[in-house]
Amino acid sequence: MLRKLARGALDTWSLVHDSLPTAKKAGRTGFAALILLATFATTGMSAASAKTPAFWAPSATAETTLTVSDLPPQGRETYGLIHSGGPFPFEKDGVVFGNRERLLPQRARGYYREYTVATPQARNRGARRIICGGAPRTPERCYYTADHYASFKEIVP
Repeated sequence: MLRKLARGALDTWSLVHDSLPTAKKAGRTGFAALILLATFATTGMSAASAKTPAFWAPSATAETTLTVSDLPPQGRETYGLIHSGGPFPFEKDGVVFGNRERLLPQRARGYYREYTVATPQARNRGARRIICGGAPRTPERCYYTADHYASFKEIVP
């Protein structure tokens, strides 16, 4: 977890760093290293630490489910279309979801399918999706993500 966090921070820093003029890079690189060290020092994190710091762990009160009525109106509409078999407004609705993030329970390839939840004023499909597992019209479980697969909440009927 720590390595993944540090790698993400360094990747982000690299993008910013590469866009700076050469004269500013040397000072900024040292500053970034200092910030990372200060973060590790003040949070008790170390490269040798195998524990996940408490502030990175999911909250005990974090919501992991939501009801159909808790979905945004477009989500309720998509959920209804899934259970009636469509037709779906987006060409990619119903395609296999690979679960590459491994945030959902592991199942055989083809078990999960994704459906777009329309985002008002979005020029593209937006970030909101419903992922369902099982038979297309009678899925066993469905999950909602508002942040393009970074997190999921199980939809309970």
